[in-house]
Amino acid sequence: MLNKYPLWKNLVILVAVVIGIIYALPNLFPDDYAIQITGARSSTEVNERVLDRAVSALESKGFEVKGSNLQDRNALIRLKSSDAQLKARPLVQQALGKDYLVALNMAPSTPGWLKSLGAGPMKLGLDLRGGVHFLLEVDMETAVTQRLDALSGQIKRELREERVRYRGGDVTEDREIVLTFRDEASRADAIAQIKQRYNQFQVDESQKDGEYLAVLSLTEKEVKSIQEYALEQNLTTIRNRVNELGVAEPLVQRQGANQIIVELPGVQDTAQAKRVLGATANLEFRLEARQDAPSGETETFPFRDNPDREARLERDVIVTGNNVSNAQQSFDQNGQPQVNITLDSVGGDLMNRATRNAIGRRMAVLFIEYRTEQETKMVDGEPKTVDKRVVDKGIISLATVQSALGSSFRITGLDSIPEASELALLLRAGALAAPMYFVQERTIGPSLGQQNIDAGVTSAIAGLILVLIYMILYYRVFGLIANVALTLNLMLLVACMSILSATLTLPGIAGIVLTMGMAVDANVLIFERIREELRSGASPQLAINAGFGRAFVSIVDSNVTTLLVAIILFAMGSGPVKGFAVTLSLGILTSMFSGLMITRSIVNLVYGGRRVEKLSIGGKLANV
Repeated sequence: MLNKYPLWKNLVILVAVVIGIIYALPNLFPDDYAIQITGARSSTEVNERVLDRAVSALESKGFEVKGSNLQDRNALIRLKSSDAQLKARPLVQQALGKDYLVALNMAPSTPGWLKSLGAGPMKLGLDLRGGVHFLLEVDMETAVTQRLDALSGQIKRELREERVRYRGGDVTEDREIVLTFRDEASRADAIAQIKQRYNQFQVDESQKDGEYLAVLSLTEKEVKSIQEYALEQNLTTIRNRVNELGVAEPLVQRQGANQIIVELPGVQDTAQAKRVLGATANLEFRLEARQDAPSGETETFPFRDNPDREARLERDVIVTGNNVSNAQQSFDQNGQPQVNITLDSVGGDLMNRATRNAIGRRMAVLFIEYRTEQETKMVDGEPKTVDKRVVDKGIISLATVQSALGSSFRITGLDSIPEASELALLLRAGALAAPMYFVQERTIGPSLGQQNIDAGVTSAIAGLILVLIYMILYYRVFGLIANVALTLNLMLLVACMSILSATLTLPGIAGIVLTMGMAVDANVLIFERIREELRSGASPQLAINAGFGRAFVSIVDSNVTTLLVAIILFAMGSGPVKGFAVTLSLGILTSMFSGLMITRSIVNLVYGGRRVEKLSIGGKLANV
């Protein structure tokens, strides 16, 4: 029987439409404006008491709190408007102090029954939903100093291996390594060895208080090389950390000689993003100093878990976090959190050389963190949140070397599972070559994003209405059928983007508008083909069958060609171009489904399987 779908095809279409409705529905529930409270460190707990303090601070100032709750290790306070959100943040920060980070956020309001089905709204790009814009500054001076410290330890270690006697060696504030010798012959031997192995130094000789000095200063070319490496390494590390955070379509790029821009659209946990991106979590492996070691060659550090306990370590660093090739969080035999670390070949060799002559001595794992703390100051009578740079150094492990070590380690003594997990994440993503500090943080979204959404939605609705009116006036009943299919196509596109967690940007809305035009174009091809068949004298049923059948090849050909272009745009483009390519690609697939399947199914339900004398499809030869 002509123009009659079998039951299974109608069921497939019905199931697709129902799934589309379910997964498109969450987009009708807008997110709430909120502030999020997170511990400044992973070991800092956010509990009911902390949440109550924050809510009380807001209510005492007349803020209307829409709701509050604890989730994972964070607290979320929902507010009525973006203006209230912006004003609430410094007040809560002042009430809680520097142990907590208070960040702007958007809290989803999707009903629980939809969440239970795995349904959620589309992710919106920075230009629509907003997000966080960070400007990070790389500390170039520290980058050079850290490199000098590493070179100083390496040079002194090599001098000892070659049995060249020296009395001391320090890195000065003038970015120089000053080596002290008892006699001129030892200095000459050392300089000859240094010049042979290190061409990045300019070596000067001097005498002071009866001692012979060799002053090593980096060449200008080497300083620029270190600084450029620090910026590029930090850029790579930040990209890795953003990937670990799972942010869709982020922007990470350098700006100028020492700055990096990071834009994270639609992030759900801005506080965690700031902590993970900005933390310079690095490790240094050092031997514990001998009792008779000169004070100038040792440093004293507290333990992270017990600041009252201290240990004296050698200044020489065996290896650092830069030599870590992999890090995974796990548990020791007592169920306590630990991090399994694997060093690269260079780090493994250095560790083996240092420990094979240190059996029986203790080796420390020193954790170094350059971070930014928030503190609230009163400016012109108003609380203002400012950033303060802090350097934390603490011992997390001090264990006896039982045998020569290789490239695998287990770091124990960590406070909690989240701390171990975060340390592993930071080391796995790559150590920063130099500390970075937040010099600008801007949250985009409460006003600009909504304006873009309103403009985009208005343009899409206006285009949709004009198309719907035109199709009804020109194609009558068939136009109405096409409009139903077009509406379902738009719903399916939104559902697909929600299911795939695709990010919608302003160019993406343009892709949706273009998709609507292409979906109508498929129906126009089919309807005009039906008209041609009617003009040729075919019966209504034959005309419908031929119209859909013969237009199929043309529709597939034109859509596949456009789909290939969209795939190329996605592969080669970035940012907004990718957003456009995603919506265009999904729109092509859904428009083909709606044009060829849904439209045909509705036409079959209206006209199929019965005798039809005329078709309401417009035109002079429509009625037969």
